[in-house]
Amino acid sequence: MNKRRNFEEMCTELDDLAAVPTDVLAAWVTDRGRCLWESTFGDPPEWTGEEEPDRELATRMCAGCPVRAECLELELRVAGPETVGVWGALHEDDRRALHAVWSRRRHFLLTAMTESEERG
Repeated sequence: MNKRRNFEEMCTELDDLAAVPTDVLAAWVTDRGRCLWESTFGDPPEWTGEEEPDRELATRMCAGCPVRAECLELELRVAGPETVGVWGALHEDDRRALHAVWSRRRHFLLTAMTESEERG
């Protein structure tokens, strides 16, 4: 139950990104993502090729990223339940579980936004 509440809180933090177009999110993540900057311009970490150490390394790198929420939102939209790797500081197993909560919440949020716009 605690993990579910945590997922609800994460989804609440992502609600403000619901209206941001996917291409805008992608540009933000590409331009400002710490992992992309490090691998392009910085000193990229030494990946081991082993799942657990690489997951921990990626999660630490994500922790200081200025677009962590945008990255997570983007991956939930684009990859959905088929998500792999580390995005938004979450491993794929956690994101798959989060996706179920996020998609249910997002459906209700977007429905409410549409109804509000139709009323005027």
